[in-house]
Amino acid sequence: MKIRPIILCGGSGTRLWSNSKINQPKQFIDFGGWTLFEKTISRIKSPIYDHPIISTNIKYLKEIKKILKINKVKKYKILLEPSKKNTAPAILSSALLDDIPTDQALIFFPADHLIENEIFFNKVVKKNTKNLNENNLFLFGIKPTSPSSEYGYLLTKKIKGNLNKVTKFIEKPISTKAKKIIKNNGYWNSGMFFARKDSIINNFKKHQLTMYNYCHNSLMKSIIKNKVYYLDKTYFNKVKAISFDYAILEKAKQINSINLSISWSDLGSWREISKIYYKNIKKFYSKKNVTIRPWGKYVNLFGGKNFLVKELTINSNSSISLQKHFHRSEHWLITKGKPKITVNENKFFSSINTSVFIPTGAKHRIENFYKTPVKILEIQTGLILKEKDIVRFKDIYNRS
Repeated sequence: MKIRPIILCGGSGTRLWSNSKINQPKQFIDFGGWTLFEKTISRIKSPIYDHPIISTNIKYLKEIKKILKINKVKKYKILLEPSKKNTAPAILSSALLDDIPTDQALIFFPADHLIENEIFFNKVVKKNTKNLNENNLFLFGIKPTSPSSEYGYLLTKKIKGNLNKVTKFIEKPISTKAKKIIKNNGYWNSGMFFARKDSIINNFKKHQLTMYNYCHNSLMKSIIKNKVYYLDKTYFNKVKAISFDYAILEKAKQINSINLSISWSDLGSWREISKIYYKNIKKFYSKKNVTIRPWGKYVNLFGGKNFLVKELTINSNSSISLQKHFHRSEHWLITKGKPKITVNENKFFSSINTSVFIPTGAKHRIENFYKTPVKILEIQTGLILKEKDIVRFKDIYNRS
């Protein structure tokens, strides 16, 4: 029996967009000819997977159908939630669909994750299918590449059959604590889940019976049109908004982890997104997009909806003007040199691989006092991204 992929696609992108007027769901952002949702669709085209179920809301239905058509996905089902209730109700409602056999393996993919080695990942998934039973739940632990405070962590221990039992969950620790967790062989909690249908149902009946009843009734009374299930509002709106982690994982006993050392990210920050562009900078670079400035140059690498990616080069003993913008914020990743950064009243030296956020309206400047050129990957986000949205206060080239 094939594995049934369930794609959780209800996120609104609030972690990335500081301006609510330009909120764009992360899974639909064009990062250069691809989106995270399309990457997720590509992952499940492996022959180990059955046709997908997509859990989302009415706001994204049109975009999802368009992407499914472009990617030639003809067999699918879509569950539309009438209100946002976090991941636990979305996972349960999807698992309750009648056409899913009781013992079928289900894998839950957030629509906004990037996994670069899909072939290896799918091989590991297939291999672990035999370990699923009517009670256990599997998570995917990712070996950390840095002591990030953006992710939750798992601590595990080996048990029989070379399985990893989860012994502790740790919510987004500060950097110093994250370093200690990594030394203790901690893994990032990826937020991807793997379990049989009967295990999902059994765990919800045991730990969240009220939610189970509401979700079951909501699905039974749903309206079905063209492969889309419109969940019943009356019952679904009574459901408590809670994550799968808090609702089930922290209560269930048989929680295992599939620990992986792969390139993975949920691209939950502009720093992580910047790294993706920097890694593929040669693909985007074009001499036609180079603009010379008195302090050095910048290259427009990629323009998407409400964001623009640039690489800035600040020459030795040079400086951009002290400036601000009314319509955009900026996210900087330092890739070379040691610039002096000004953000309003704060002045500090920054180093390679550090990131700086420039809020809309903040006075800011980059200065380079050293021989080595400074290079910065800059992602602008806002409604107006043109150069005219610059107010200069101080400028060594007399442009203010």
